[in-house]
Amino acid sequence: MSGYLNNKNSASMVPDTVKVGFLLLDGFALMSYSCAEEPLRGANLLKSDAYRVSNICVSGNTAQSSSGAQIPAVPIESITESFDLVLVVAGGDPFKQQSEEVNKWLRRQAAQGVLIGGVSGGPVILSVAGLMHGFRMTLHWEHAESLSEIAPELLIEKSLYVIDRNRLTCAGGTAPLDMMHALITQHYGSDFARRVSDWFLHTNIRVSSAPQRAGLAERYKTHNTAILTVIEAMETHVADPLELSQLAERVGLGTRQLNRLFKQKLGVSTISFYRNLRLDIAQKLLKQSQLSITDVAVASGFVSSAHFSTCFKSRFGCTPSVIRLESLDVAQ
Repeated sequence: MSGYLNNKNSASMVPDTVKVGFLLLDGFALMSYSCAEEPLRGANLLKSDAYRVSNICVSGNTAQSSSGAQIPAVPIESITESFDLVLVVAGGDPFKQQSEEVNKWLRRQAAQGVLIGGVSGGPVILSVAGLMHGFRMTLHWEHAESLSEIAPELLIEKSLYVIDRNRLTCAGGTAPLDMMHALITQHYGSDFARRVSDWFLHTNIRVSSAPQRAGLAERYKTHNTAILTVIEAMETHVADPLELSQLAERVGLGTRQLNRLFKQKLGVSTISFYRNLRLDIAQKLLKQSQLSITDVAVASGFVSSAHFSTCFKSRFGCTPSVIRLESLDVAQ
């Protein structure tokens, strides 16, 4: 449980087998669970024991989906093994599925450096457990408004999925297919992840922040696969920015080749584009969240408030404190 999944150099730190625990709360959405679990099974068909999956329930020996399907599972009180990734899958009304036993167990996993995630209504469970403060997140639209009213300080985005440091949240439905593609890419490379997706005829991989790849291509007016893949990596590594060499490695290019491509297609260097993307997110956080300026700097990947302020002023012509004051005036 080294926290390698959100480490900048994670590709070189992947263990022989990635251990994944699915915490299934009764009433969970079967489609959301299947779309998260099946890519791991597919990966194991192509690479023996790439993932070891365990299903966990609150009590008994099964978890029941919203459709009545029974999934064999181990009760949470009997779990003794360690995990690299824990995903909470919930559906129905997750606000009524609170369990202090579950909350304590999830907090222990987080304290041990495990990557903690929620799917569909799962992010509600993580939020109530106190694990999403200061982290960007998403969840199914059905629950988003209610959660915002209960906890207005949460950084909720309308995205398919969000990976922010050691937290991972997904809106559910078919979105876990895209999220797992991103994780498998991080673990075993883009070629292997594409083979897994092709196995399930999942040929149109959507990026985290858009409903489909075409949306990202339209936004940046390019259909270049390498650029879109790198931008997707940037969007999932906002708080923990990747180095230029790591971005280039994702698409099998040299750093100079990648820079030339970005300048040719987007008019700026790779790192300049990356910095601007992070600053745009920071501006949004300053306007829409209650995080301190220091916390916003950390959430957008800046090592110090001073450096953040300098970069922010260079891009927007004013300091972060000005934007925060303006947002407070609007709120009042």
